[in-house]
Amino acid sequence: MELVFVRHGQPERIVRHDGQPADPPLSDIGRQQAAAVGEWLAEMNIDALYASPMRRASQTAAAIGAATGLEAIVRDGLSEFDRDSSSYVPMEVLKATDRERWNELATGSFSDAERTAQFVSAVWRTVDSIVADHRSQRVAVACHGGVINAYLARCLGFETDAFLRFDVDYTSVTRVFASSQGHRSVLSVNERTHLRSRPDLAIGL
Repeated sequence: MELVFVRHGQPERIVRHDGQPADPPLSDIGRQQAAAVGEWLAEMNIDALYASPMRRASQTAAAIGAATGLEAIVRDGLSEFDRDSSSYVPMEVLKATDRERWNELATGSFSDAERTAQFVSAVWRTVDSIVADHRSQRVAVACHGGVINAYLARCLGFETDAFLRFDVDYTSVTRVFASSQGHRSVLSVNERTHLRSRPDLAIGL
């Protein structure tokens, strides 16, 4: 089967002071990016659609669903590692305003090894369950950059303590061929064909 990972569109910047998770929605540009990738995926004969429960991913999945006629199946294990954070700053903003934090994220250098291992393990279990349920099908998964990198780390044999190896842009597509016997083959990373004629939507690229 073919896994078609889609990173969410650009989210809004959210900083909460009450300790609640930020969980930002898509920005206006993010909604347009999501619509564009949805129209592109509608040409691919997608059999099923899954999504993270976080708003930026579920709203991206909704746009894909509107174009493909599919209803997203939500899986908690597709959530990003920052799900409980009270702030969300888009990476392109973080790069300009907090270079130290951006570098930490960009290099995958996290101090909490146990939490990182738990996150990666949850991603693997969740995606493997999707693979088992959709033999010989093409399945889109609307999720996050960390989730995509975590699964690529498994496919490519990377150490999980520094799993963020790839830049995956907003609404970019990453494809993996997977079998129920455990075979994994990375077909592509960070496809952006749907943005080729929309430089106004190529934010952070």
